Amino acid sequence: MKKYRKLRNIGIIAHVDAGKTTTTERMLYYTGTIHKPGNIDDGNTVTDSDPQEATRGITISSSAISANWAYQEHEYQINIIDTPGHIDFAIEVERSLRILDGAVALFCAASGVEPQSETVWSQSDRYQIPKICFINKMDRIGADFYKVVQDIEREFNVTTLVTQLPIGDGDDFEGVIDLIKEKALYWNANDLGHTWEEKNIPEGYLSSVKEWRTTLLETIASHDESILEQYLDGAAICSSELLESIRRITIARKAVPVLCGSSYKYIGVQPLLNAVAQFLPAPQDLEYVEGINLITNEKEQRARLESEQFTAFIFKVVTDKYVGNLAMARIYSGSIPAGQTIINSKTGIKNRVSRILKVHADTYTELQEANAGDIVAFIGLKNVKTGDTLTMINDRFVLETIEVSDPVISIAIEPKSKNDEKHFGTAIAKILDEDPSLKMSYDPQTGQTILLGMGELHLDVRLEKLRSDFGIAINKGNPKVSFRELLTTTVQHTETLKKQNGGNGQFAQIMFTIGPRLDSEKGLDFVSEIKGGTITKEYIQCVKKGFTEAMKTGVIAGYPIESMRVVLQDGKMHEEDSNGLDFETVARIGFKQAAVLAKPQLLEPIMQAEIECPEEYLGNITSDINKKRGMITEIQDNGMKRKVRAEVPLLETFGYISNVRTLTSGRGSVALTLLKYQKVTATVLDQVVS
Repeated sequence: MKKYRKLRNIGIIAHVDAGKTTTTERMLYYTGTIHKPGNIDDGNTVTDSDPQEATRGITISSSAISANWAYQEHEYQINIIDTPGHIDFAIEVERSLRILDGAVALFCAASGVEPQSETVWSQSDRYQIPKICFINKMDRIGADFYKVVQDIEREFNVTTLVTQLPIGDGDDFEGVIDLIKEKALYWNANDLGHTWEEKNIPEGYLSSVKEWRTTLLETIASHDESILEQYLDGAAICSSELLESIRRITIARKAVPVLCGSSYKYIGVQPLLNAVAQFLPAPQDLEYVEGINLITNEKEQRARLESEQFTAFIFKVVTDKYVGNLAMARIYSGSIPAGQTIINSKTGIKNRVSRILKVHADTYTELQEANAGDIVAFIGLKNVKTGDTLTMINDRFVLETIEVSDPVISIAIEPKSKNDEKHFGTAIAKILDEDPSLKMSYDPQTGQTILLGMGELHLDVRLEKLRSDFGIAINKGNPKVSFRELLTTTVQHTETLKKQNGGNGQFAQIMFTIGPRLDSEKGLDFVSEIKGGTITKEYIQCVKKGFTEAMKTGVIAGYPIESMRVVLQDGKMHEEDSNGLDFETVARIGFKQAAVLAKPQLLEPIMQAEIECPEEYLGNITSDINKKRGMITEIQDNGMKRKVRAEVPLLETFGYISNVRTLTSGRGSVALTLLKYQKVTATVLDQVVS
């Protein structure tokens, strides 16, 4: 247990281009994990090792790497996961946050809180992850540390603990002021920031430091009674007490420490590493993990200790061209040696862990054992998927799985040649296993394979992976929106299936109501009111299965029904002529007949668009939004730029990034996030149906 007090499992989360990968690279450099820092522009960073990441200059997959950092005479093992900032790869953030203990939230000092910043913050809150904030890129023109702090407090409704202030900004950014030590820190540019000097605070900053330090002490005191007593008594509070108090407050998620710097300029990264060690939790600092014991069917809690029963969570499945299939796992409790046979608690399938690897981006170190708190890769596991729980074979404990959003866009694909066709199915299956947010369906009318994803970039990246990793060339169609259908009123219907062709026939009858759900959940809400055995429990389950399958194809244009409620009121069966398939079939037929009467509507995905551009291009942007059936909800003045928020139908946003660049002479940027589904206009309905 003592060993793991010095372990930190953290993620770097942010909007795209906030500097996540560069910050991770500097962390690895200063910890001695790498001997030369890479740069995104050169395509040689450790965590963005995938060729597409190097080419596109963005993070696509979450990457894990381990580093050691010495702080206050202790050695800390920091497992760092660098996550994507692009909304199309939100699943990578989701599954990373699912297994982390803490996070560093990065913000660009010039851009502040951006759309994906809000998304990843919300995701981390869902898993109750303690965070520290790092306001990066203080060297950028337009950098405003104090405004970003205000934005963080306002947008996320959090209390901040500002522990550093910047010395200058933009081209004049020189260093940071440590409000705990009350010292100014300056980094040596000649040795890539390896060394720094502590100096007295510049005279021009003394009053500002006094004001912000007072605010810091008051905020700490308001959350920590031991500090409050000393503060009210006017007693001197030593730095170590303040640091320990900030740690307790951070882990309890009562406030968020804020630091600043410029990773690119090698300023402020070592204090950030210190903050990770000092403020963020070790695995045992957090609460028990909770799951379901499938043997007793009751909730169960397990301490995050080696002495507990073995529990591991699969957060990612990947294929490595040299090592083979890897199941990336977080060990929550217990320990496991290489060669151990375990069970997939979700499926009941037993597997032998042939090897255990410690991950360093795209390289690995073999381990003989993995313990509580470790993030490792297992080799030898078959039939495991993202979200599975692993335990010892006499144990059936299951952790909560990972939430995956429904796809919003689709394209038709086919292999270009007969040779490509041979390996197409196997390759697609592997990619689907790796990416739970990617779906595939088959269109029986056209014979086409349909690939569904979270956006144009998402699908482009996965198709390129088919080519680069598996050597399969693909023909693809134009992207299409994944519409949804919704029933808006409840109707009653009786459906009968009756056929007699000599010998045993077919018979099934059901009476039911069908309509919208009473809650806001998705999927089928199925209720059976049948009593007295007019049809058996087995047949009732077949009816449910029939409706579940039927709602995948709506009655307006064949798009899925997002949610519906079915109440099975009565039914009839025949002792000889009825079987389960008959009741599944009668449910499918009944759905088609009744759903048409339930006033179905077609829904389209609406995106929240956030466009940033110089003021002179604002008219171009607002005019274009109006042409796209969009609605502007807010225009912010961000100093040299304007930030426009709007709601725009996804159907109108294909190629929108290029469009915005054209409208702003290359000086604008746009981020799109799925906001909601909304009833389509009559014009769009006609286009879709026809």
